[in-house]
Amino acid sequence: MTLLAVERIKLLTTRSPWWCAIAGIVLTAGFTALVVGNASERVPATVATTQFGYTFGLAVIMVLAALAVTTEYRFSTIRTTFQAVPNRTKALLAKTTVVAIISLILGEIIAFTCWGLALLLAPVHDLALDSTADWINVAGVGVIFAISAVIAVAVGILVRHSAGAISLLMIYSLAVEGLVQLIPTIGDDIYAWMPFNVAHKFLTGSGEATGMPSSTSTLSQGGALLYFAAVAAALLAVSLVVANRRDA
Repeated sequence: MTLLAVERIKLLTTRSPWWCAIAGIVLTAGFTALVVGNASERVPATVATTQFGYTFGLAVIMVLAALAVTTEYRFSTIRTTFQAVPNRTKALLAKTTVVAIISLILGEIIAFTCWGLALLLAPVHDLALDSTADWINVAGVGVIFAISAVIAVAVGILVRHSAGAISLLMIYSLAVEGLVQLIPTIGDDIYAWMPFNVAHKFLTGSGEATGMPSSTSTLSQGGALLYFAAVAAALLAVSLVVANRRDA
């Protein structure tokens, strides 16, 4: 518990989490306003479309998570951390846990802010959370943010440089997965197992009647969440092994 408290203080006493939180809310809510504001009887707003811009908030959260690690390497404060806690695995797991919890909270704030904004902009549309699928569409965003934060922390541990880690995360999540589909013959099959494509399957399910692009993953929603979490856990495990084997 002491390690968790220390990591919480270290993270929340810097400006980056607060600026990232504001940026995430503004970006995601802005895209929600654009989509819902243009809804009509022919193209009605749905619960899923209130989360249309969640990927932009996700990008901001991953930047926050990566910076939580790379900033320590940049200013060499990670050495002090490892001197105070010789068990590097325990120290890094504490940091990962705190970042994931904060990302979960921010994700839920962003998701429900967007949903609430949609209610104000389009009160005549059916935006009530009447089913499990509706709740997953909204509340599931925080879960995806938390798991994505673990991936970002792992990448930060491996790369150690802020610019490199952030560039890698942004290029992969926003471009690489989509470009995989261009590979002849096997591109679509590979894309079906790409982590963020699978994460989208958890949020949107089959995609029917949601107004959102559907995922090509063949997994169930529960299976998609477990797969995405497993990818994050595997990447974190690799990063911990590497962190223990090299100099701080």
